Amino acid sequence: MLAYYLHNLDPFVFRITESFGPRWYGLAYVLGFLCGYLVLKKLAVKGYSQLKPDQVADFIVLAALFGVMLGGRLGYMLLYNRQEFFANPLSLFNILGGGMASHGGFLGLFLFVLVYGKIKKLSFAGLADDLVCVGPIGVFFGRVANFINGELYGRATQVAWAVQFPNELHDNPSLYYETAQAAPGEFQDVNHLLYESKTNPAVADALREHLTPRHPSQLYEAFLEGALLFAIIMFIRLKFKNLRYGVLAGTFFILYALARIGVEFFREIDKGQTPILGLNPGQFYSFFMIVLGIIFLLHARTHPRKT
Repeated sequence: MLAYYLHNLDPFVFRITESFGPRWYGLAYVLGFLCGYLVLKKLAVKGYSQLKPDQVADFIVLAALFGVMLGGRLGYMLLYNRQEFFANPLSLFNILGGGMASHGGFLGLFLFVLVYGKIKKLSFAGLADDLVCVGPIGVFFGRVANFINGELYGRATQVAWAVQFPNELHDNPSLYYETAQAAPGEFQDVNHLLYESKTNPAVADALREHLTPRHPSQLYEAFLEGALLFAIIMFIRLKFKNLRYGVLAGTFFILYALARIGVEFFREIDKGQTPILGLNPGQFYSFFMIVLGIIFLLHARTHPRKT
């Protein structure tokens, strides 16, 4: 029998107290914005962007706040957690409680670029092209952070690289009780059991016996929607300097959506979500991104770039 990897990574970079300290998820956002700024600044210096080099910092900061953060949070509440949002609208600001949606982040960025372009009198499609050059960087760091947190895990499998995610106990109370009975000692709750498993090999063995081996779908997404998509978009950007505005954005949205739809077949549907027309919510919402990508490509076809 294969000895699957038992996920035991700490969501904290380091702990100041038992429950407080900088988290990898927060660091992922910082790294994503920082790397995005450096890449876009380089493109602006070389003349691959509408933005002037001294405009890049403000553009990235505003896009991060009003596009990614606000759009991602609002998208999560409306697309995946409407019941809580309507019952308590202030829960929108409970960012530390978790919950961000990539589709909401993209919509937030779409609206931000629309407004920013109007104010600065810059091409909306051209600004969208700038953002999609650096967007995959943030996706990559975010999905790696999801893996470190042991969240958004994949479906059951027996492939050699399968991972057993202890957070499965949070989503399956009966499995927690079975594991707690098999493990030596007494446990106050799931978190106590997981804490003990990090230092007690017998408790860790009980977890291995009961947890389901699963696809590390977060890493699939990090590679396909992040690293690979970044390489493709940057190759096109650097190969063809005077592309019509909208080609990069259209290519990004279509390829991202196809990658997301494909990976969702390996990802466990999130607790509390229900399929939409036989599709996972992530797959269903991705079809709208394909439509958006086609619109960008049609815009590029009918609107020559003014240089």
